[in-house]
Amino acid sequence: MEGELGSGPWCLHHLETVSAGRPTYNSFYVYCKGPCQAVQPGKLRVQCSTCKQTTLTLAQGPSCWEDVLIPNQMSGECQSPNCLGTGAEFFFKCGAHPTSDNETSVALNLITTNTRDISCITCTDVRSPVLVFQCDFRHVICLDCFHLYCVTRLNERQFVHDPQLGYSLPCVAGCPNSLIKELHHFRILGEEQYNRYQQYGAEECVLQMGGVLCPSPGCGAGLLPEAGVRKITCEGGNSLGCGLVFCRDCKEAYHEGECSAQFEASGMITQGYRVDEKAAEQARWEEASKETIKKTTKPCPRCHVPVEKNGGCMHMKCPQPQCKFEWCWNCGLEWNRTCMGDHWFDV
Repeated sequence: MEGELGSGPWCLHHLETVSAGRPTYNSFYVYCKGPCQAVQPGKLRVQCSTCKQTTLTLAQGPSCWEDVLIPNQMSGECQSPNCLGTGAEFFFKCGAHPTSDNETSVALNLITTNTRDISCITCTDVRSPVLVFQCDFRHVICLDCFHLYCVTRLNERQFVHDPQLGYSLPCVAGCPNSLIKELHHFRILGEEQYNRYQQYGAEECVLQMGGVLCPSPGCGAGLLPEAGVRKITCEGGNSLGCGLVFCRDCKEAYHEGECSAQFEASGMITQGYRVDEKAAEQARWEEASKETIKKTTKPCPRCHVPVEKNGGCMHMKCPQPQCKFEWCWNCGLEWNRTCMGDHWFDV
């Protein structure tokens, strides 16, 4: 018997019914730019896209990231007086500290609690939370290994330039079409390394435009000389450059004639970040959890009638006319505000 996922409207102003000692289950993570300055569990909230009040009653709950990241993907009815808004606008707050009404955080949609106990593709440990790449295999990597992956690629200048996204990285296993789209994930690098990442992106923009970077240690100024000019001067006026005169081809001090035979073109040396094939097979979010996914039926906590979950939303409603109990698929408790904020849908 199928459960009515999201059937009937509900509002975010539910009374919380959290039992004592209940373990926290977080599907959502954010980067808190406020007091935390770190990756933290996030709280999902919804408001009317017209009046911006959190009084919107949804017709059904979100079942995937597209539902909450795309504006007006979900609809409902605003309960504010004189507002006829029907569009839903979702946002996230840091769950680690009290927040003001206008204090929001960026959702890190690739990071989630490791509810399926899948091993990291790099260190093979079972850690939580983890980052799940958007490749076909949905490879899993722990956050410590993701940090190392990012720093290694940054040191090798091997971030990938995408005209729409900017500078990003693909799945650690090199899967096609797997570039990270939300660049705030690289905040996990920490302030110093993230600043390097931003500087790297600016420098790569200069290179993409046909420019060069001053090779002098501690300078690195971006220069846009005329095409075909080998003798480059890092302009020293107004302290914007160091004054070094260098060869455009080999990046050594300027010289006449051909460059040294030992010269290797900058950026052509690629050091691979290797991943063990067996570890990659075990680190698949979907493939390694088939048994978990098969468990699609649970008894209603009130009347014990079997209820089938046929979508991503965790909000269940018993189909029995005499029961109609609304409950959380994950917690088994009556549907409440905490469930909405922590794990409204399964990522």
